[in-house]
Amino acid sequence: MSTLNNVVAKPEVEGRKLSIVEALREALQEEMRRNERVILIGEDIGIKGGFGGAFTVTLGLSDEFGSERVIDTPISEAGFTGIAVGAALGGLRPVADVQYADFLFLAMDQLANHAAKMRYMSGGKLKVPMVMRAPVGATTRGSQHGQSLESYFMHVPGLKIACPSNPYDAKGLLKTAIRMDDPVLFFEHKLLYGSKGSRKESGGLEVFGAVPDQEYLLPFGEAKVVRPGRDITIVANLLMVHKAVLAAKTLSEQGIEAEIIDVRTLAPFDWQTVFDSVGRTGRLVIVHEDTLTGGWGAEVAARVADSCIGYLQGPIRRVTAPDTPVPFAPVMENFYVPSVERIVAAVKEVCQ
Repeated sequence: MSTLNNVVAKPEVEGRKLSIVEALREALQEEMRRNERVILIGEDIGIKGGFGGAFTVTLGLSDEFGSERVIDTPISEAGFTGIAVGAALGGLRPVADVQYADFLFLAMDQLANHAAKMRYMSGGKLKVPMVMRAPVGATTRGSQHGQSLESYFMHVPGLKIACPSNPYDAKGLLKTAIRMDDPVLFFEHKLLYGSKGSRKESGGLEVFGAVPDQEYLLPFGEAKVVRPGRDITIVANLLMVHKAVLAAKTLSEQGIEAEIIDVRTLAPFDWQTVFDSVGRTGRLVIVHEDTLTGGWGAEVAARVADSCIGYLQGPIRRVTAPDTPVPFAPVMENFYVPSVERIVAAVKEVCQ
């Protein structure tokens, strides 16, 4: 992973160098200052002398905004998610913090049956402006603390889904999410938080990016081409964007120029950017850390096959985790998570 630190994908903007944790914290702080109806709710997010949540994102915010707006809860994901839904229906804008995305399964009824459907079932009279922040990705914590769950929620109409890969996107998308009138699942990869600070992630990337001093928002539904290329399109999210960048460097040395698209949000999804890229390159590889069967890459493959079949010059390939639980042993986890080498091999196979 050390080599990966040198080639992380960076947006072309100017500003201070922040980590994703710092960018997320700044987004929360700015939105709480801007709107007194924005509250934070979750486990261990405001304890005096604590970490500031599982990964320090809310560190120090309770000092400024107090315990009435940075609300610590018991260990009950079903409970505080239900509170967040109710608070949103009552006019607040809660940002809920689930320590690990795996625990979202404990709140599926609240998210999939209530938050996602209230606006539709009320004919638009009710709104649920809430954000659920959820760390994903395998980090040697085993099967119940390392899953990538984006696809589950992409399947639920009424939910918006963000998955930023860098600090600039993380801040801009979170600020937009907080201002939305629909519920947002905001996924953050644990290895992109970094390997320094009070909560170190073994193997974490030092992803520092330029974040402007002035306020900015990023719209949902706009993917970003992080690397142009002529021979093949690689579509990825979160940590896999950075691995795709490294794979593209290796491929370039072998005469293959890959175009890399960071999807940034899964719902809404920017289909046109993907279609346009595939129309130029004629080939597609999709990379995500979720399992193969039913992963969001399957939907991308199906839509591209439906809309771009006349442009394709080879089969669509997916580089994903296998259809098994996340293993605990580090050597097995390294095998489980898609690698740079697997991305390179898939691209070369498609380009033959």
